[in-house]
Amino acid sequence: MTPAPVIIAIDGRSGAGKTTLAIELAATLRNHHKVSLFHLEDIYPGWDGLSAGIERYVTTVLAPLSRGEAATWVSWDWKTHNDGDPRVTLPAEIVIVEGVGAAAAAARPLLDAVIWADAPDGERRTRALARDGETYEPFWDQWAGQEAELLAVDDIPQHAHVRILNRADGAAPADALQALTYLPALTTALVPELSSRRGLRLLSERIDASPDPAALFQALCGTSQNAVWLDSSLRSAGTAGPGKGTPAAERSRFSILADDGGTFGQSVVHSSGVTRITAGCATANVSGPFFRWLETVWGRKAVRGPEDYPCDFALGWLGYLGYELKRETGGQDILSDTPDAGLIFAGRAAVLDHADNTVWLLALDAPDAADWLARARDAVTAAPVAGDGVELPAANAAAPAFAGRDSEASYKRKIAEAQHQIAEGNSYEVCLTTTLAAEVPALDPWAAYLALRRRNPAPFASYLRFGGLSVASTSPERFLRIASDGGMRAEPIKGTRRRAADPDTDAALRHDLATSLKDRAENIMIVDLLRNDLSHFAEPGSVTVSRLCEIESYATVHQLVSTIDAVLLPGSPRAEAVAACFPAGSMTGAPKISTMAILDRLEEGPRGVYSGAIGYFSLNGATDLAVAIRTLVVQEDAAGEKVRLSLGVGGAITADSVPQDEYEEIRTKAYGVLSTLGSSFPD
Repeated sequence: MTPAPVIIAIDGRSGAGKTTLAIELAATLRNHHKVSLFHLEDIYPGWDGLSAGIERYVTTVLAPLSRGEAATWVSWDWKTHNDGDPRVTLPAEIVIVEGVGAAAAAARPLLDAVIWADAPDGERRTRALARDGETYEPFWDQWAGQEAELLAVDDIPQHAHVRILNRADGAAPADALQALTYLPALTTALVPELSSRRGLRLLSERIDASPDPAALFQALCGTSQNAVWLDSSLRSAGTAGPGKGTPAAERSRFSILADDGGTFGQSVVHSSGVTRITAGCATANVSGPFFRWLETVWGRKAVRGPEDYPCDFALGWLGYLGYELKRETGGQDILSDTPDAGLIFAGRAAVLDHADNTVWLLALDAPDAADWLARARDAVTAAPVAGDGVELPAANAAAPAFAGRDSEASYKRKIAEAQHQIAEGNSYEVCLTTTLAAEVPALDPWAAYLALRRRNPAPFASYLRFGGLSVASTSPERFLRIASDGGMRAEPIKGTRRRAADPDTDAALRHDLATSLKDRAENIMIVDLLRNDLSHFAEPGSVTVSRLCEIESYATVHQLVSTIDAVLLPGSPRAEAVAACFPAGSMTGAPKISTMAILDRLEEGPRGVYSGAIGYFSLNGATDLAVAIRTLVVQEDAAGEKVRLSLGVGGAITADSVPQDEYEEIRTKAYGVLSTLGSSFPD
């Protein structure tokens, strides 16, 4: 008896292309494995035999194969409409079974993976009759009725690990195989396929140019449903930018423009314990914690950056991690109305170096890489030069009317409750937030973002698009960087004052922040928290504070910033190192876990994208993530009839906080986004 095989079922309604998909998938897998293939159409006992055929298949084929035994079964002779010859299907390393009902309820306990093939009804009929028209056409409705009865009592698609939208364009087998490699049950069996996914070669071109980033993003990614622009707009929005050699200059050097197109392009959303990965026409669902999944796809050095390339991003995953992922890091499980994470995998990208006025084009070696590099090169050449006054799209017509989750009175009551929790010894600092929301008939998130970046440029600005969900952020705060060489850095912001048009008033506000004992205390408490977070995976003795409570000034605010550095312990799991610091301590307070529980009670709702993280996870093991603050989230409803806007704001509450001052602080933090939209803070 051979070892039990890995069994993959391909199910779907007639005409969805299951047979072709199974044959071509088996042919690809045979490059590295012994593969057996079984077609259910060989065992159905006639045109009324779907139910009986499934029973025969489970008992005489699937059961013995799952034990590693040969399956002896009786075929059906479709010409004589009687039982045919006995046949044998031998077990193998991988067994693929395909047909209507291949993943029926009775079969599923014996299967390792289920693929559901989808296709439009009209196309299904055309395909099926083109293949078996003479024999099948008189029985199409009869067989379709049995399929409908089966699915009415057994919702097989909902149990699929992978779903394929089979367009019959030849893409389905490769996309299906890529999706299968993400399934934990197949990790061991598909080691050769996983190795080829990690054995990647990076192509690159360096161009001396300083194109307008917005124009270049539109040229490269404007029509992409899923795209990410990590935008160092402090330099690229036409501003003078920070002084050379300053920490702000280091944070503002690179912009990254990417989508999920091309051979390697993928997109990911995670919600409440399920990660959904879309690769071409295939979608895989993987149950389990997000950070555990992230560890399987990131952290190993799969590529090396080009020679003399100064950026640590060498293609990989880009997007956001929402605050509700705290359920995996000691927080409570709160349901959000946006995905808990949204990422794309970029197999190609443009990286703008604002210090050297160069553009790096990066692409993983693939059949379509040369064409993309040529198109990207042309786009860089054709783009207007940065700072040439590129015309902005028309502004959104009507100013959205925002409503607050909290009134001024209720927010101040929550401040008092937070101070009570501090007095009781349950927290030292509570980073209390609230949400402003609006519904409008329409809003162009792209136009809104371009207006935001021009009005409030920031080193970690970003524009993310995931279908009907867009994120427009002008964050100044780094959450966590892990360099490819293992260097770690966190740069929390705690302490804010508004900017003033009058220079003397502005200088007084800056001085007030610099000399505020309360703001320094807030910042130092978070520094201590982050020192502890970094220490979990840092080399002993490597955690240092290189800057403490320094002032950085941006377009609308002065901020108090500190810098904590460390060195990642060699061999440490990088995704777990990120999880150990998540969510950012500057957005929770201290101690983190008990304070998050207090916040859940006080805030009475999810934060969503806000106060999570935005950035990248590179193929060379590097990550650079910003705290998702000063962030507008734009979500279209499924019917496309309205758009929901949300903006999170908050501040740190300590024992000596003055409620009125804290309330004025959230108004100050909201001002940059609200004023750009023509909106005002709700009464």
